[in-house]
Amino acid sequence: MGLGSCVVGCVIREMWYPFQDIPKLLMKLAKIVLPALVLPLAFFVTGCETMDHDDHAHAAPSAHVNAWASVTEAVAVMTPTEGSKTKGVIHFTQAGAKVKIEGSIEGLTPNQKHAIHIHEAGNLNSKDGTATGGHYNPEGHAHGLTSSATRHAGDLGNLQADGSGKATLSLVVDNITVAGLKNPIVGRGVIIHAKEDDGGQPTGNAGGRISQGVIGIVKTAAK
Repeated sequence: MGLGSCVVGCVIREMWYPFQDIPKLLMKLAKIVLPALVLPLAFFVTGCETMDHDDHAHAAPSAHVNAWASVTEAVAVMTPTEGSKTKGVIHFTQAGAKVKIEGSIEGLTPNQKHAIHIHEAGNLNSKDGTATGGHYNPEGHAHGLTSSATRHAGDLGNLQADGSGKATLSLVVDNITVAGLKNPIVGRGVIIHAKEDDGGQPTGNAGGRISQGVIGIVKTAAK
């Protein structure tokens, strides 16, 4: 190898020497910089998703109100539990902020009062009515008669049977809605009891369940 080649080789090595560690430096830099970028990026993506979720969440109540705004009437067809003959029909009508409840029942004990309540579940899969669960009480109040301002949402008081065991119900309440945002009753159960609701705790000492029904939407005629 000539002297010229040696000189050229030495010059190239000397020129390259300062740059030979650049790849290593870049690798080290990447290990430091990339994690630092990932965290803000993750927050950015999560923030976008959260904003999108919040937009949908804010829209949900409005969507519910719009979807159920036309549901203003409901009905419960009452059928006897095992060993009973109590039956009838109860209508629920939304009237502004209040609900009007009207019903006609037969097969009751003559001249006796019978408790009537909305229960938490619209489940009639038990012969004794117990599948409807307890009183509908989403606000967690103590039990009470209709004269009490604070009571279970499902506390509807008593039916008064006449001498032939028939009774009518006419009541207006403001602690429920048919299908609104405040204590909606569509899909809940209705129970008529064997005894009078005396207002005692926890459920009025009303005895067994002699009739049951589910509150369903009434199909209204097209206008």
